Amino acid sequence: MQINWNIMKMLGLCFVLLGLYAFSGYRSGLKKIKNSSIEFVGDENLYLTQGTVNKLLIQNYGNLQNVSKEKLDLNNVEKAIEANEMVKRAQVYLAVDGELTSRIVQRKPIARITSDASFYLDDEGKRMPLSKNHSARVPIITGKVSGDTLEDVYEILKYINSDEFLRKNVIGVHIKDVANYQLKFRMEQFVVNLGGVDNLEEKFNNFKAFYAKANKDKTLENFTMVSLEFNNQVVCTKI
Repeated sequence: MQINWNIMKMLGLCFVLLGLYAFSGYRSGLKKIKNSSIEFVGDENLYLTQGTVNKLLIQNYGNLQNVSKEKLDLNNVEKAIEANEMVKRAQVYLAVDGELTSRIVQRKPIARITSDASFYLDDEGKRMPLSKNHSARVPIITGKVSGDTLEDVYEILKYINSDEFLRKNVIGVHIKDVANYQLKFRMEQFVVNLGGVDNLEEKFNNFKAFYAKANKDKTLENFTMVSLEFNNQVVCTKI
């Protein structure tokens, strides 16, 4: 009987690879956590502290030091961290040297709502609790807060944050009613009636043209109300 040495070589190679894979899995399972670290991605850890995250991990998993890798589900650790209302996203991994690293992206507030209950609105349009560690410098939202009006306010704030002039100068939005929003500016006493969220680009372009001319003419202080509600017009009320 003739032996096919090529097949034998392939079988031998497969056995070697399976052995290496099994040994690698065994060694990986024996790997233990020596220490842990927490990294905050992007902004500084404004709304969470390392102590808060460590406490959260201890509450869920106890002391992680010397715990073997196979006993720890990293996906579950990520989910436990992401359950915190200040966390947008978490990535947890174990390095070769046994260090467990948690990389955390915090949620980012774009406005603070002051109504019956105070909270932030984040950059995804979701409610975010206030933090004991840091108070964000963001526009203040007042008036008739509801699910519908907050959706509109989120659209207004997205546009404001995309424009350098508006981002620097708008400090508040007052909700008079659905499709009836007013803007408060940092240095000016007048109120801007925006109306609804339709045609925001046109409305704000008209306003910036008015502002540039009035600022040049030094007449900004003469107005108490600036309305952008009407098509392609800026209607002003003087003192």
